[in-house]
Parts: sequence; structure tokens; C-alpha cells
Amino acid sequence: MSSFKDLRIVDNFYQSSSFFPMPTVCISTINPDGSLNVGTYSLCFPYYIAGKDRYAMLLECRNTSNTCMNIMRTHKCALNFITDEKATFREAVRLGFPGPSSDKMTDLKFKMEDGIADPTDKNRPQVMSDAYQVFECTWASELEGATKFKVEDIDDGHPGPYNDFNGITSKYGAHFILYIDKILMKEKYYNAIVNGVTKKDFPPIPVDYGYRDSTNFWYTQFPKLMKPIAEPIPAPKEIDISSIRYAADRCDDKIKFTDDALENFVKVPRPFLKTVLNGCIDWAKENNVELITSEHVKIINDKRKAEKNKK
Repeated sequence: MSSFKDLRIVDNFYQSSSFFPMPTVCISTINPDGSLNVGTYSLCFPYYIAGKDRYAMLLECRNTSNTCMNIMRTHKCALNFITDEKATFREAVRLGFPGPSSDKMTDLKFKMEDGIADPTDKNRPQVMSDAYQVFECTWASELEGATKFKVEDIDDGHPGPYNDFNGITSKYGAHFILYIDKILMKEKYYNAIVNGVTKKDFPPIPVDYGYRDSTNFWYTQFPKLMKPIAEPIPAPKEIDISSIRYAADRCDDKIKFTDDALENFVKVPRPFLKTVLNGCIDWAKENNVELITSEHVKIINDKRKAEKNKK
């Protein structure tokens, strides 16, 4: 008899069905208006490591994220590797939560400075001053013809067709192969790598445990590596009912929502709101419902939970 239990595989399996040690990287990009955006990611790994004319990283992210759409527009980003102070990780968790760039960047705790790859390039974002290392990168958009994808086609995800490994890879997913243009290293760690690293020379790097639930991210600090530390996820801001009504009225010409139905969605993160509303409309069409009420939303939620439990 096996000593293991068979755990079902679900969406985001790396964080919902496993413990998968990962880095924590704050990715800076440039918004369409020229302002700075910073988002936090852990699905960022070495890709081309030897035998190529260029080295590269692989980033996996939501295609509806600010980071994804900015990379598609500018082809540039900076991977900022943070240290493990609690305040730093707390800010990284805040920046990793979905939401408009303007909201998240209003109270940015990280100090930023210009990079060195090409200071004259307006598409090059600033880098984090407190990062221990930074990779300034350019998207290899020529691979798999990924330039065919346009930001304008991303609404409630992307309709497809999709690429396999670079560009838009699923309705809600994207992969970016990022050429490394420059590796920036703080002097202390630069000297260690050049002169010879000892056990005292390693930067205090946080280890993201991968697993998260609806309440906490879990990570550990480098010097301790003893027990996980929980960092609470910011409570989602309630969306004004008028904003939800605005979105709902534009989802379908015939199927509408009552106000009490829309009250169920006030805590849904804005990037996911249209997806949730469209899911309700799909159910309504299947059940010949033209006015969705709160009771209908409860039926839809119960149906979704039952389907998940069957997997």
C-alpha cells in the first residue's frame, strides 16, 4: 500500500494543491500613461541558461494583469529580487493583489531608481533601490510569433487562439520569455560573487512556500528557515454597487441583475468581476432566466462548489 494520499489537482495547483518553494520577485513595468507599475510574482524561473547567444527568464502570469499588458505594450520589465524583512514582504503581498495600478501605486513603500540598461528608453521601468539584485529584461516577442497578440483583445481573458509557450497561452494565462539585458547587483553581493562566496555572503532571501489560502501567504525568512510565517492577504475593497451595475448592464443585452444579486459581488476583485458576471449570465441562458436575483446567485455558487468537489 502506498504511503501517499492522492490529492486532486486543481487550478493554480502550485499554490492550492502543493508546497512549492519559489522566489518572490517584484516586477516593474511602465503603464500606458508613462507611470510606474509594480506587481509581485513567484512563477518566474531561469529559462535559457547555457549554449544560447542570450540568457532568459520565464514569467507566468494572468493575461488580465497590469504587468502582462504592460510587457505586451513596451516589451520591457525589471525583475526586482527582494530581501526577507517582514515589512518588505508585506508590501510585496499588497502589490501582488489584483487591482488597478493607480490604486496600488499611490502609497508605494519601495524606493525606486533608474536602471542602467538604457536610461534613454522611456519603456524601461525604474528598479527597486532596496533589491539585492535586479534583472533588466526585454520580452522575446519574436518567439512563436507572439507579436500577433494585442492588449485590445484582452477583456474577460483572451478569446484565443493561443500559443504554447510564449505570449497568450490560455484564456487567462500568459507566458513571457524574457531576455536578460543586465544583471544589477548590490556591491556587497557583487564583491562576494567576484571574490568568492562564503556562507556569510548570501543575501537574506525570502522563500515563498507556494501554498496559500483565502487568508494568508506563507513564506520563511532566510536566516531562520525554521517555521513558516503567515502574511495576511489584504481584505478586498468593496466595489461600489453603481460600478457593479455599470459592468453588469454591459455584459448582456437581455439578461439583467437585481440590486440584491449584485450585492453578492461587492468584494470580488475588480479584475475578476466581469468573469463572475459572465458566469452568472451563462447559467441564466441555460436556465431561461432573464432577471438574475440573489437566490439565483446562491444556486449558481452552490452548483460551482458541487462541481469543484467532484474533481
